[in-house]
Amino acid sequence: MDFLLGRKVGMTSLFSPDGGTIPVTVLEAGPCTVVQKKTVEIDGYDALQLGFSAKKEKGVSKPMMGHFKKAGTQPFHALKEVPLGEGDEELKIGSILDATVFDRGDRLDITGVSKGRGFSGGMKRHGFSGGPKTHGGMFDRGLGSLGNAASPSRIIKGKKMPGHMGSVRVTIQSVLLVDLILEDNLVFVRGAVPGANGGFILLRKSVKGQRGGLDKPKEQVRSLNPLKASKRAARGG
Repeated sequence: MDFLLGRKVGMTSLFSPDGGTIPVTVLEAGPCTVVQKKTVEIDGYDALQLGFSAKKEKGVSKPMMGHFKKAGTQPFHALKEVPLGEGDEELKIGSILDATVFDRGDRLDITGVSKGRGFSGGMKRHGFSGGPKTHGGMFDRGLGSLGNAASPSRIIKGKKMPGHMGSVRVTIQSVLLVDLILEDNLVFVRGAVPGANGGFILLRKSVKGQRGGLDKPKEQVRSLNPLKASKRAARGG
């Protein structure tokens, strides 16, 4: 199985072998339960529906409660349908998947919903530089000229302007899995992960392959510059 549902716990740091620190995000990866198994004969395609984070029956609608009772499982907060991979044919409804599907040094693609920033201006939302900061500047943090005069006499659709920022589905690719605590289903990945603490995420083995893991050979020539050395340590090598 290449997929797993989880939850973002927070950020911390780990020591690297050369004494530096690696910024990591702690993720609770599973355990996930197979709630539904779709087949080509019945549904037209092969897939598994995974459930994560048990939920009380009180807050579940009757149709969804019937869906869980048919599977013989408890209700879950998060449900996600994932494609069937090689060797997953033996999985059945009720099967449990946990962090053991991953290993140290794996590269993961992690999908989450980014933090909502509300209504934001052009400088914060799109990285605009704003107006001149010296005497005579009249629009400060504004966008400047927007529309056209005679033709087409309107603002073109899709122009970068102030508006709602964040709260969108974001995927970061090829994130290095630094460490695991299997008994607690905790996964430590290098760098930041989209979303707020406690938010649900989807983990999958990277579609770009597993190159450049923990066994990547170290560079032959290392700079003696202390600034470069500290950045190297922050990258984990």
